[in-house]
Amino acid sequence: MRLAAALIASITLTASAAGAAPSPDQTVAKIVASPAFKTAVQTLADQHDRTVADIITLTEIPAPPFKEAERGKALLALWKAAGLTDVQMDPEGNVTGVRPGTRTKGKGPFVVLAAHQDTVFPEGTDVKVRREGTKLMAPGIGDDTRSLAVVLAYMRALDAARIRTKSDVLFVANVGEEGPGDLRGVRYLFNKGVYKGRISAFFSMDSYDPAGITDQGVGSKRYHVVFRGPGGHSYGSFGIVNPMAAMARSVVDLYAIDAPKTPKTTYSASVTGGGTSVNSIPNEVFMDFDMRSESAEQLAKLDGKLLAILDAAVAGENAARSTRFGKVSYEAKLIGERPAGRTDPNTDIVRLTQAAVAAAGFTPTHEASSTDSNVPMSLGVPAVTIGSGGTGGRAHALDEWIDVEKAASVKGMQVGLAALLATAGVD
Repeated sequence: MRLAAALIASITLTASAAGAAPSPDQTVAKIVASPAFKTAVQTLADQHDRTVADIITLTEIPAPPFKEAERGKALLALWKAAGLTDVQMDPEGNVTGVRPGTRTKGKGPFVVLAAHQDTVFPEGTDVKVRREGTKLMAPGIGDDTRSLAVVLAYMRALDAARIRTKSDVLFVANVGEEGPGDLRGVRYLFNKGVYKGRISAFFSMDSYDPAGITDQGVGSKRYHVVFRGPGGHSYGSFGIVNPMAAMARSVVDLYAIDAPKTPKTTYSASVTGGGTSVNSIPNEVFMDFDMRSESAEQLAKLDGKLLAILDAAVAGENAARSTRFGKVSYEAKLIGERPAGRTDPNTDIVRLTQAAVAAAGFTPTHEASSTDSNVPMSLGVPAVTIGSGGTGGRAHALDEWIDVEKAASVKGMQVGLAALLATAGVD
């Protein structure tokens, strides 16, 4: 009877193991070992020059904040030519297109792969690409124009390899990721657009590092604060309240805050100006403040402290000097707010992406940053931000650069493709 029981237990365990779901490593390993994936990678290699040409073409179409339309029109035409369905530009300026899955057939839910159209550079910036060997230099070329070209390369490679995913894949070239854009494109996608409530997983492709996995979204709040007072002659009205003094006190008191190192929380007094002349007590000055945290709770606490500091600084100035011509006041205008968020490390999208990074021969790193993924993370939608492959540097600088050396670029591009396929499923 003991032998029989042992045999039954052994058979049960064997059956259980046979029926167990594959691990993320096994899932990715099966995909990258498949002839179809190898054909897709070979296509990326064979069409590498075409991808580089796309990078150059798109980079040289200016896309300053809130003025991405011309680049969007170019992407619209390219995506239609790539054979996507339902290619459109939504009212916010996002370009979207669908590659239907075998099971959902274009009806959703969707696995999203997004890259942002906009750059940080203002209208009139020279965006002509310069080339030195395999190095390309131009404002915005790495953040995030290279990713737009890589997303397009994926579309072509998937078609060439005849790879069909189980889930629908929604490709997105979104607007408004940088600075003043305040994630407006992805906010629209999730909160107002036709795909609202229909997205099951979200990849943002931003920058180039193929090993980096951003699974923590750094939240931020930004204020433009104007301090006002009666103003007057620096000699004749000496002794009256000065809004500059209140502003200075607010900066000093802000920098007295001991912000937590974990979760990392930061603040900055960033931009200032105002005043009339060197011999005038100013009637108006301004300061921009930036606050960030990996924790929504810590960000809210810091926000409350800043507002209390502003109140106290103004009250203190009005108590310290004469208000016979009027008092000092302030107006704090919120100019940016990005939600903090986090994707659980045990979520499929994180584990599969980590496996894809390792399968390509890189060591995965987990990072916290402020990207388009902040929005889905804050809504509970699994999301990560990944790189487009290769190397680069000087992001947000006029001498921004990327290296498009073929072997390294194609190797890095495999990561995003494998992670996307593993998450969407392959028949």
